[in-house]
Amino acid sequence: MDLKTRLGEDFKQALRSGDKLRVSVIRLLMALIKNREVEKRGPLTDAEVLQAIVASCKQRQDAIAQYRQGKRQDLADKESAELELLQSYLPKPLTPEELRAMVLEAIGEVQATSVKEMGKVMGVLMPRVTGRADGKMVNTLVREALSKS
Repeated sequence: MDLKTRLGEDFKQALRSGDKLRVSVIRLLMALIKNREVEKRGPLTDAEVLQAIVASCKQRQDAIAQYRQGKRQDLADKESAELELLQSYLPKPLTPEELRAMVLEAIGEVQATSVKEMGKVMGVLMPRVTGRADGKMVNTLVREALSKS
């Protein structure tokens, strides 16, 4: 079952059970996906749906930080619950060891030898780790690996 279908099924289930938080989060996510489909002028792939979920997670993380800074713990808690729900749709995160192995594999594929070729490596690597690793962490590991070369 693709991710979009799963979201639709979960939405129906949440409506039946009266889970207001789940209904709200999935409705917003489905709207985001629909907007991206309109922009693309076609259906999204699972990878693109995953990118939408990751973007939504990042928005929630930023909001949590802002609410905590503004001493609004009630709103931060609400955003945390939404973030947790969104993360349930993401694949299992990569361990640091798995991520390092994937970085080295990507470097070998594109035969990168210097930091100047970081864009090539990131281009190959990011589609593989979307939703499973933080982009900043991937960037750091690629930069470290290429600077050692």
